[in-house]
Amino acid sequence: MDRFDAHRAIARSLDTDAIALVPGANFARVMGADFATSERPTLIVIPVEGAPAAIMPNLELASFAQLGFDGNVFDWRDQAGYDDAFAALAAHVPLTSLAVEGQSMRVFVHHALKRAYPDLSIIDGERAISGLRLRKTDDEIAKIARAIEISEAALGDVLDAVCIGMTEREIESRLIAAQFAHGATGMAFSPIVAANTNSAMPHAHARDYAVQAGDALLIDFGAMYDGLCADITRTVFVDHADDHAREVYDTVLRANIAGIDATRAGVTAHVIDDTVQSVLEASPWPERIRTKTGHGLGRQVHEEPYIMRGNEQQMEAGMVYTCEPGLYDMELFGVRIEDDVLVTDEGSKVLTSFPKELQVVG
Repeated sequence: MDRFDAHRAIARSLDTDAIALVPGANFARVMGADFATSERPTLIVIPVEGAPAAIMPNLELASFAQLGFDGNVFDWRDQAGYDDAFAALAAHVPLTSLAVEGQSMRVFVHHALKRAYPDLSIIDGERAISGLRLRKTDDEIAKIARAIEISEAALGDVLDAVCIGMTEREIESRLIAAQFAHGATGMAFSPIVAANTNSAMPHAHARDYAVQAGDALLIDFGAMYDGLCADITRTVFVDHADDHAREVYDTVLRANIAGIDATRAGVTAHVIDDTVQSVLEASPWPERIRTKTGHGLGRQVHEEPYIMRGNEQQMEAGMVYTCEPGLYDMELFGVRIEDDVLVTDEGSKVLTSFPKELQVVG
């Protein structure tokens, strides 16, 4: 079976002549390696009929040659620019329509294609193309599990070291170093390390704030291992947790568990989110809800399926998603508990194993 057969089938289903891939998750999945996104356009064109072709910066030719690409490669150098390479592509692969990754292809690459193919119709095929990644292979699941294992080891090291007076940035630095020390090949995203009121901002940035007794400390992060991501959040409390903090934490934990219990192949993303949100809405703090339940996880830390009300997409065995309910009070603190969940025919398997009962550190 040709590695591009699934892409050709998508091109046919979209009634286009070809699909184009640019560096990113879809490119890496089919080629087994990725290239940096930079000022240098790089892409693969996969026509419905015939061999694929590629546009490649000359300085990347040796690296690309190692991937076993069976098609013409049109290279270019910085000094001459890339328009001639696109013109050579157009002469070799005539096209009237092309499906591209709408969330990944940049405008200047789009314009280069239009200069080479003035009458080309370009459509957004993002959902269909990325849909090939929805169900993870056994190898991908194993790599996600390894990324999680690395992440949890790093988190354990860091929480053992947290003490009153340590700053968010110091904790963040330790967390980054610990991930690589335990075998990460990259980071899925920049960590979120947020204490006190900063923990109520779902996408907070670390500050020079020194943690104090009674603070909530929210840590959201994930290692990457061989191109696959982990995404974990745990909220702990420094020195002690008062009764209110414990009540909020218990509510979020119950929502997290309810969402996981509702997960199985055939259920919709809507049902999972509705189950989670219903627990939060029945609490004394429905106004503190700020986010949906979660998102797909794989080669990107955010990908389909998106676990939210109104999304009637059915979950399928092999999908991996994050179950990460939270409650956030901008004047007090936020709590989020996030697990990575594999959908199975029988129900689900929680890939994360870091303890979820309330922890007091420092």
